[in-house]
Amino acid sequence: MDKTKLNKHFILASSSQRRLELLSQIGVKPDLILSPNIDEKIFSKELPRIYVERMSLEKNRVFQQKHPQSIILTADTVVSVGRRILPKTMDVNLAEECLKLISGRRHKVFTSFTVYSPNNSLKTKTIQSIIKFKRLHPDEISYYLATKEWEGKAGGYAIQGIAASFINFISGSYSNVVGLPLAELYRVLISIGYNFKNDE
Repeated sequence: MDKTKLNKHFILASSSQRRLELLSQIGVKPDLILSPNIDEKIFSKELPRIYVERMSLEKNRVFQQKHPQSIILTADTVVSVGRRILPKTMDVNLAEECLKLISGRRHKVFTSFTVYSPNNSLKTKTIQSIIKFKRLHPDEISYYLATKEWEGKAGGYAIQGIAASFINFISGSYSNVVGLPLAELYRVLISIGYNFKNDE
């Protein structure tokens, strides 16, 4: 496999702006950004780790036949309390429910990413981080809801925003909570021969 050719076309199959920003931190500039359209239904009794792995793999498969000569990165992130997967909050009532649920307690964030490369290799990694929120006063919840930072966010908050002030404890990768575990992704990209040098 010609590694130079391998490195020239990188697809980020995610519409997440935060994942694009995270990639830039390790010197990756996608040549193409796509949005996978798959059924994200959670199966009955499906565990959070199993769910994110399935989503990441299914998103990747959508583009493998169309772009067989590209590196394809897909990912999925969920927030869970116990076995319960919290939703991506699209309305204020759901966001409020999530914030009340994680207030004063620990929760887990799982991100699974899949990297396809033109030699038909497929690598999937799933990383877990543990976070504990302070006990939120109703006024703090109301204030945060008014910011609308929660819109479209797993678990109803964005760690890279105002919600950072709510966190008493974090164990594991911070970037994993944002949307991509950079250390683990970097190692996978190195293993497939990705060249991080800027050719421009």
